Amino acid sequence: MPSLGRLHLVTDTRPGRDPLAVVRAALGVAGPDLVVQVRVEDAATDREAYDLAGRVVALCAPYRATCLVNDRLHVALAVGADGGHVGADDLPVDAARRVLGPDAVLGATAREPVTARAAVDAGAGYLGVGPCHHTSTKDGLPDPIGPAGIRAVADAVDVPVIAIGGVTAATVPALRAAGAYGVAVVGALSTAADPARATAELLRELTC
Repeated sequence: MPSLGRLHLVTDTRPGRDPLAVVRAALGVAGPDLVVQVRVEDAATDREAYDLAGRVVALCAPYRATCLVNDRLHVALAVGADGGHVGADDLPVDAARRVLGPDAVLGATAREPVTARAAVDAGAGYLGVGPCHHTSTKDGLPDPIGPAGIRAVADAVDVPVIAIGGVTAATVPALRAAGAYGVAVVGALSTAADPARATAELLRELTC
């Protein structure tokens, strides 16, 4: 399994966004330290997800960056991604592990210790934990758990915890202090005027 980067970029495919341009900018700064999670809107077709994921895999390859596909594990397999990530409404973690195989990167979503431990026991190699803060990039999310919620999960498991939800460079130090291995971002890069500079700022906070 590839070593896991600390900065996870989740693709933003909402109208008016250019996910591939953001991926290119972030890769140019972060290289192998970047994990790109290909996520598409629920209404997107499998063909659209496949086309985007295939292009992201091709972009990541020269940098030896990790590419994962969220939710649609058949797409991850079809494009040769490094693995996938499943949420609460997707395949159970143990089923996802069977689909992807023992060597793939597999992440799962959790927000409290009991479900976090269960996900790890079922085969998750890292956890996406949140939302940490208020965010407008995804509808229907539960209340933010803040750094205290991150700490509760990080103390309960022995796999990397990736904090997600309203993350900015300014909030990274508190999340790292709470035990987060890394962070996942959407709007912090997809809405940035200069995604390369925003990537550098996030990496600086993650590694200092």
